[in-house]
Amino acid sequence: MNLGMLRGITSTACAVALVLTPVVVSGTTASAAPGAVLVSQSTGVGQLVEIKVFSPSMQRSIALKVLRPTDTQAPAPTLYLLNGAGGGEDAANWFGQTDAVEFFADKHVNVVIPMEGAFSYYTDWQNPDEGLAETLENNGRNMWATFLTEELPPVIDSTFGTTGVNALAGISMAGTSVLDLTIQAPDLYRSASAYSGCAMTSDPIGQAFVKTVINMGGGDAKNMWGPLDSEAWRQHDPYLQAHRLPNIPMYISSGSGFPGIHDTLANARLDNDTRKLLNQTLVGGTIEAAANFCTTRLAQRTAELGRTNITYNIRPMGTHSWGYWEDDLHSSWPMIAQSIGA
Repeated sequence: MNLGMLRGITSTACAVALVLTPVVVSGTTASAAPGAVLVSQSTGVGQLVEIKVFSPSMQRSIALKVLRPTDTQAPAPTLYLLNGAGGGEDAANWFGQTDAVEFFADKHVNVVIPMEGAFSYYTDWQNPDEGLAETLENNGRNMWATFLTEELPPVIDSTFGTTGVNALAGISMAGTSVLDLTIQAPDLYRSASAYSGCAMTSDPIGQAFVKTVINMGGGDAKNMWGPLDSEAWRQHDPYLQAHRLPNIPMYISSGSGFPGIHDTLANARLDNDTRKLLNQTLVGGTIEAAANFCTTRLAQRTAELGRTNITYNIRPMGTHSWGYWEDDLHSSWPMIAQSIGA
């Protein structure tokens, strides 16, 4: 399957070597794994910088885009902002579908957006996947948790002279990943924001959600966390592991799946195309309804655990689509900014 086909599938589903010097971060030492290194860096339009970072765990270079603050002389914190099922490898990404560039233009923050990772759930896979390798034209190695939490941050901190303070946010597939990544690296992030993700990855509904996303890329979910009844699936289930969520501010959102303000032809993303609107309403509505079920259950669970620093935005309307995620980014930013000192 080529990337042209990938773009079409993702649009339908989303409508789903050197050793770096250790960097001192808030009194702790974070050092890159041997071989993690900045491969290339080029200046784009405005405050955009495009980079590639070699990942020793995945044995390939990963493309990322970084939105820099206007004042690059004063150290700034970092927001790691993750794309959905397409991983930024198609048009369904933060740059193509939202006002992220304009929104962050006056914010004193580095926004780091990986432009790879489609269908991976941004986690460490137990085995390479031949199907994803063919679809995405890479080696099929997915060690995204290692890359995002161990290899990449020291490279970003060293390259851009950051404050070493981080936040994490993501949509859809990555909305699930955000919660799991905070559990895997509980001291790395000062806040986390998950938009339209499903926290329940090991129950039948959650597993169906995960398998559907991975199957879209031609992948085999068993290569990720093993057999569907294995302990690894439960260990990566943020609902079951809610007691392990770090005690940091969080913003978690979902819509009901019923059409809302962005589900009309007035939405410029739909190009006045009734077929796109129908797809967003039906497919996007169904996906969001599932995400809403997971989010509602997670809200109940964290309330039972006495968590008071999690903001849930559970909307009575809204589908699985970019208009709502742009709104979520805006709505969650005050919490993110306060948490990282931006």
